[in-house]
Amino acid sequence: MSLDRTRGGLLVAFAVFGVIVYELRTVLDFVGVELPLIPYMAAVFALGGILLWVVTLTGGWRTEPEGDEPA
Repeated sequence: MSLDRTRGGLLVAFAVFGVIVYELRTVLDFVGVELPLIPYMAAVFALGGILLWVVTLTGGWRTEPEGDEPA
């Protein structure tokens, strides 16, 4: 199975994931479990670095659709 990876798609998925995790942190803070912001930010940057590393290892970004050569 092949997965097309575009910069925009991965960045949007990463942003959505980051917002979901931040909202979970906000809900936990509301219930009384306080989590510091700095480790959260470090984890988001580490996840972004890992994401870029995996994309690089699997062949890089898909910049142009594969198709027929122009005439």
